[in-house]
Amino acid sequence: MKPTVAIVGRPNVGKSTLFNKLTGKRVSIVEDVPGVTRDRVYCDAEWCGHNFTLIDTGGLEIKSEDKMWKHIRMQADIAVDLADVIVLLVDGKAGLTAGDRDVAQYLRKSKKPVIVAVNKLDNNEQEKIYDFYELGMDNVVGISAEQGKGLGDLLDEITAGFSIAESGDEDKSIKIAVVGKPNAGKSSVTNKLLGYERVIVSDVAGTTRDAIDTPFTDAKGRKFTIIDTAGMRKKSNVDRGVEQYAVMRALAAVRRADVCLIVIDANEGISEQDVKICGYVDEQNKPSVILMNKWDLVEKDTATMNTFNKKLDSELKFMDYKSVAYVSAKTGQRLEKALDMLVEAYEQANRRITTGVLNDVVRDAVLASEPPSFNGRRLKILYATQDGICPPTFVFFVNDAKLLHFSYKRYLENRLRTAFGFKGTPIRVVYRSRSDKDIQ
Repeated sequence: MKPTVAIVGRPNVGKSTLFNKLTGKRVSIVEDVPGVTRDRVYCDAEWCGHNFTLIDTGGLEIKSEDKMWKHIRMQADIAVDLADVIVLLVDGKAGLTAGDRDVAQYLRKSKKPVIVAVNKLDNNEQEKIYDFYELGMDNVVGISAEQGKGLGDLLDEITAGFSIAESGDEDKSIKIAVVGKPNAGKSSVTNKLLGYERVIVSDVAGTTRDAIDTPFTDAKGRKFTIIDTAGMRKKSNVDRGVEQYAVMRALAAVRRADVCLIVIDANEGISEQDVKICGYVDEQNKPSVILMNKWDLVEKDTATMNTFNKKLDSELKFMDYKSVAYVSAKTGQRLEKALDMLVEAYEQANRRITTGVLNDVVRDAVLASEPPSFNGRRLKILYATQDGICPPTFVFFVNDAKLLHFSYKRYLENRLRTAFGFKGTPIRVVYRSRSDKDIQ
């Protein structure tokens, strides 16, 4: 998992300017008015081979009773809780203030590594940094976020401990994100798989506020790390603050997972929000298994499962590779089988096809259905190769990718799936012509 770095400080010290400079993007709003950045903003950054996630936060007024400042304080609490390293940004021009002392005292309680960055030293007035050692932090660095001065030194300090953390994260377990709507039974699924009550289970929607990582080994000796996440509501139903943060963590859990368990309440049937969650997992190119949970509560006859499958096929046309398990987290029915399906989806996402075998399948596909032509020119597939995994990615080299029609792209993808399976995982096909850029 990428380390997380939070930029914290009182209002108007230049946090958003520093954030934008370090990430190379204009993500945060920069305006000379305190309180502009009220919520956290996330962005990935890189320095000397170290990848990390940077969080910008609103300015802290620790002792203020104003409602807006309390909201900003809550957002900062979350950012500090998530952070592996904290950058306390202060204003070198204004000098040390009571507000800086309040923020430093607040950060000391976190027990996290804190680097003091003295900003706005546009003329390299490094002597101004010495006053800030009074805050009791060992690492103090002088910078100018506006001019980009001293940022290399700051980044060196930020990433100094990352190599140890990153090398210790060489865990070979399969990381599973358990996602779905509130109250679909995600926590119950998690607890049943773990064999004990790791997360709170309640009929009240929204009980799980955070993404909780728990390693476990199943009866077959397979190692997993399961991430139970908060339910994803529609945007219009998401309250600002804690619940908004929970949804952001759930989305982040999908991005860092190896495979996703998408939990749907079978008793309610598939909803528009379930489809959106499946769509997000598909967009992130993650292998997945759909768990139709609470199957024990559904009134069944011999055609019930077939009816559900047809409904899923209709609603999830973009996931024709899907794996579906009908389970009961309450009784444990078919959960072991679902875990087998999950491992299969993960293995399929990591599968490599040799170039020779791949081109045999492509030649057979071309013989069975001739490529399209346009204005007297016919598409020619020269050869194909696999370019990557997770998802399996294939590059087709052709004479002119502009001659490709969507239906023939779909045909070729279906032939790949018929030949190699790839059950439970998306695949990606890139078409590259001699003269054109990739057309996907």
